[in-house]
Amino acid sequence: MLEDEYPAFQISYSQKSEQALRVNPAKAEQIFFTNAPFSLSPVPWIKEGYYYTGEDAPGRHPYHEAGVYYIQEPSAMAPAEYLDVEPGERILDLCAAPGGKSTQIGSKMQGKGIFICNEIHPARAKILSENVERMGICNAIVTNETPERLSEIFEAYFDKILVDAPCSGEGMFRKNETALTEWSLENVRQCANRQDDILACAAKMLKPGGRLVYSTCTFAPEENEGSISRFLKRFPEFEILPVKKTDGMAGGNPSWYEGSSDHIEDTIRLFPHKLRGEGHYLAVLQKKGAENAGAFSCREEKSISKEEYKEFLKFGRENLKEMPEGIYLAFGDQLYLAPKETPSLKGLKVLRPGLHLGANKKNRFEPSHALALYLNRNKVCRSMDFSSESREILDYLGGQAIPAEGEKGWYLITTDGYSIGWGKLAGGMMKNHYPKGLRKMWTRQ
Repeated sequence: MLEDEYPAFQISYSQKSEQALRVNPAKAEQIFFTNAPFSLSPVPWIKEGYYYTGEDAPGRHPYHEAGVYYIQEPSAMAPAEYLDVEPGERILDLCAAPGGKSTQIGSKMQGKGIFICNEIHPARAKILSENVERMGICNAIVTNETPERLSEIFEAYFDKILVDAPCSGEGMFRKNETALTEWSLENVRQCANRQDDILACAAKMLKPGGRLVYSTCTFAPEENEGSISRFLKRFPEFEILPVKKTDGMAGGNPSWYEGSSDHIEDTIRLFPHKLRGEGHYLAVLQKKGAENAGAFSCREEKSISKEEYKEFLKFGRENLKEMPEGIYLAFGDQLYLAPKETPSLKGLKVLRPGLHLGANKKNRFEPSHALALYLNRNKVCRSMDFSSESREILDYLGGQAIPAEGEKGWYLITTDGYSIGWGKLAGGMMKNHYPKGLRKMWTRQ
């Protein structure tokens, strides 16, 4: 495939993988770039992306727990960027775990619109939900369904769909030894067949005029130029959109797959010998037809009565400067806030129907960690800030109570101004409400 370029490609595999993070625009302010002890340089294809060095440890910094950034392989940041997300749209991430691309999309939506993040594997769907929570995304509905099941319900519903398809993972060989040991020609064929099925479901769910971005982390033409070419033959109402490539990005190659569609060179390949990232492929497609023509509207979810969330209303009056808007839903004693115009979720496997507000206890309401990460100190009545360099914030993340003085009640705990969890002050001690499952012994790096 690569001919004269192959020696350069081979040399790239003797070099270390690039490491990068993507800052969360809903949280990251200039103070992040001032305070974070990392050596950062920009990723060319996304303004929020930054390379960091092997000496840095962003996963062991309080900012990570506050959702200020997401650690993500740099090439993997490209597909969601080409989805061209706008606030207020209906968007589907069909193969969403572990959540890198979902949280990237969610940050661009700014809490506006309907965002469904789906993952077919239950354990991976749970990880997806946790990452959505950490990044403070309020309008994400996390589902655990098959693409076929979703396509039965959401015909012509979405403005934009991302299909980051399960693939043979050839582009991850340098970074992930498991991908190398699991590779086989048979697996390539199986992945290509699976991709055909997933894309067919996505085609059904996209509105006329809508945008579909397909991506993989493999080099295999059967799964890249091949998957797109087979899709366009079956669904002639779609076309490849030419998009701008940044330096180092290559086009799809029609000679690598017999029967390649016209304009396949307008798709994008990312090679590790051409840019600072692993191997990826992406294609931007558009569904022909007048925008929103014949768009399908689902029956919408209805909010529970105020009586059923009266304890949260009381909590809000005492602790919040403004109440979040949306559709209130109850699952047992757990209270959620779904985005306005949320479609009916009846019959679907739903892990997270929007923002988790907390739990209705006997005659009281206990706020969730997700609510803390969504809020900021301008939205709450009381907050207490600790430096990211302080002993106190490490103690807090470890689950310890912290000596403090102030008005009795709930406090949003922040680090350098970034929300990181809840505390409840009484008797000169800030009782720790950081989730037990997230607590660990922290040491200063």
